[in-house]
Amino acid sequence: MSTNKSFSTETSERYSRALFEVTKELNELEKVENDIKNFQLLLKSNVDIQNFIKDPTQTIDQQNLVLSLLSDKFNYSKSLKNFFLLLIEKRRIFFVKKIFESFLKICSRERGEIKASLISSKDLSEVELEEISKDLSKTMGSKLKFDYKFDKELIGGLKLQLGSFMIDTSIKNKLKKYEQKMLEN
Repeated sequence: MSTNKSFSTETSERYSRALFEVTKELNELEKVENDIKNFQLLLKSNVDIQNFIKDPTQTIDQQNLVLSLLSDKFNYSKSLKNFFLLLIEKRRIFFVKKIFESFLKICSRERGEIKASLISSKDLSEVELEEISKDLSKTMGSKLKFDYKFDKELIGGLKLQLGSFMIDTSIKNKLKKYEQKMLEN
């Protein structure tokens, strides 16, 4: 079975795997993971930094200076700072978003976490989400991490997706099934 991965996806996965292996070997995995999450928040909140990273006209020296300053200001680990410098030197800094997303997936997978999508008709509290996560984690035998969304259009119930496995207990879905049956008859 062949997979058609884009150049950017393959490149991002290779760089993220390399970063993972280095930081794991140096026992900095947790620190680098937190630094990356902070950097992602910075990217999301600052359009100027996004544009700077995407801009191919920036010189290597300019990019090194800015990312070194950011690394120092936010106290990023030495491994991450060096990784930024490597990406700049290899002219791959514009892949940084994909690389970091891939890195975080690797970290999650290594901890045995399973990503799940949960959509609820009711706005659930953190306590309720934690309780659902505990119950399902016990059943699945792995720790679940939810991407949670609130959708008032579901009317009632919830949708849970674990990979290709989908549970849909929403009233909206039930009404749709009844509608199908009525149309068939």
